[in-house]
Amino acid sequence: MAFNGTEGGAITLEVAAAMTASYRKLNPGQTEAHFMGKDNFLALLNQTGCVGIRVYHGHKSDGGKEVIFVGVDANENDMLELIMDLSICCPPTCSNGNALNGR
Repeated sequence: MAFNGTEGGAITLEVAAAMTASYRKLNPGQTEAHFMGKDNFLALLNQTGCVGIRVYHGHKSDGGKEVIFVGVDANENDMLELIMDLSICCPPTCSNGNALNGR
């Protein structure tokens, strides 16, 4: 199967809220979300041949959770020339209260 850039899709707020609530219940006190600015996503997406973004989960040396973003080509391969990390974690930097963060 080749990627064409249409993979994935929208879900309802209710479904997303249920998933994030479940995560918080099973992982109390852990990182709940990551923020990455649009310029970084656009840099990944604007690479020649990029049809989407893959998200890897990782652990930092201090044990904290991290996400790593890479562009992906139509052949489903990671584009390793540009790799994004250094996202801003929630907590401590979180949105105002809403259905996704349960605040």
